[in-house]
Amino acid sequence: MRSRTLLITLGLFLLLIFSACSKKQDQSADNNAANPAQSTSTAAPAQPAQTQPAPTAPQPIVVPAGTTVTVRLAQSVGSKISQAGQSFSGTVTDPVAVGGTTAIPAGAKVSGTVLDAKPLGRFAGGASLSLRLTSVNIHGTDLPIKTSSVTQVEKGKGKRTAVLAGGGAAVGALIGGLAGGGKGAGIGALAGGGAGTGGAAFTGNKDIVLPAESALSFTLSQPLEVQAQ
Repeated sequence: MRSRTLLITLGLFLLLIFSACSKKQDQSADNNAANPAQSTSTAAPAQPAQTQPAPTAPQPIVVPAGTTVTVRLAQSVGSKISQAGQSFSGTVTDPVAVGGTTAIPAGAKVSGTVLDAKPLGRFAGGASLSLRLTSVNIHGTDLPIKTSSVTQVEKGKGKRTAVLAGGGAAVGALIGGLAGGGKGAGIGALAGGGAGTGGAAFTGNKDIVLPAESALSFTLSQPLEVQAQ
């Protein structure tokens, strides 16, 4: 009988201890639910996201005034076959670089305007032809340009001169193409200063004709800004 009473007492004691532990755990869970900030106070602080610096746009390349741009004509022009205001086209023969970087690549398409075209007999007995570039296509974009004009004048029988109007270094060499329908000597080089004159370019024909594939050098009269790639 005494042993039985002792067992019952011991059982009740253990039940009270178990109940007290369960109640304490339930209180802790309620406190954590009521104060979530406290339960996460020991968590490591979040690191700020690292921002990548914004890429800087490449600086444009400025081709200075006075730079020579040599182009090859895509079609024939002449004092008799062309008219003032008529456009012509061509391609750049040699790349133009600034500070070691190519600004105008070889093969770039160019456009120009015939400023003056007078056949023989309408200009005090002579003929005249004047050309100027107006745009260049670089990386698919047409850029307006201003250049000095290349002017060729013939005065008198068999005498032909070349003049570079508007200042500049020289009239470009007229190369490639043959005079007289493919029979005859090649077109000689034309050299000349700003108001100077050059040697004879043709013999025989009195009207001025620059065949397709002729190379002309124009001088930039204003800087050209090209967007770097």
